[in-house]
Amino acid sequence: MPRGGELEEEEEEYSVEKVLDKRVGKNGKVEYLLKWKGYGDEDNTWEPKENLDCEDLIETFEKNRRMKKEAEKSKSGGNNSSSSGGGDGGSSTNNNNNTDSTSSSTNQAEKRKSTSSSNEKSKSRKADDDRPRGFDRNLDPERIIGATDSSGELMFLIKWKGSDEADLVPAREANVRCPQTVIKFYEERLTWHTSNQEDEPED
Repeated sequence: MPRGGELEEEEEEYSVEKVLDKRVGKNGKVEYLLKWKGYGDEDNTWEPKENLDCEDLIETFEKNRRMKKEAEKSKSGGNNSSSSGGGDGGSSTNNNNNTDSTSSSTNQAEKRKSTSSSNEKSKSRKADDDRPRGFDRNLDPERIIGATDSSGELMFLIKWKGSDEADLVPAREANVRCPQTVIKFYEERLTWHTSNQEDEPED
């Protein structure tokens, strides 16, 4: 088996078939693992670079070594790209944020819509309040539907001719404006009671 010292003396007998590996020895010198022609792998030896005369094999080894490193680097770069895919996940988070902001805008729009709707209702109620009521409508009373004193004052619910809408009118006003209608209302609700004595015939 060849040794470093024998290389110079018996260089013609041992020729390098292939450079297998590279390392830095304890003395700080670069060494290569050599495969010798005609010998098995068990005879591979580490030899200092300055003792070798096979620049082409060393160059081929270094070239292959660089290509291998670049391949590993690009492979790890692929992992980085997958992690950048995580960045895409981040962008999807941004999309979620955009969705949230969109839904928030929708909620605000609905809120404005409901607010405007309530404003319209209040305007409608205000318009209803501004409309003339009772005898101010200049309509003729058709009949009195009912009466109530829930407000502390006797009120008549009057149905008007030519209108389906009835109004509560103070009884004191109805007594003056439509006394016949008031009398008719009372007459419809009067119950006449006769005593038994009046009903019995005289002896």
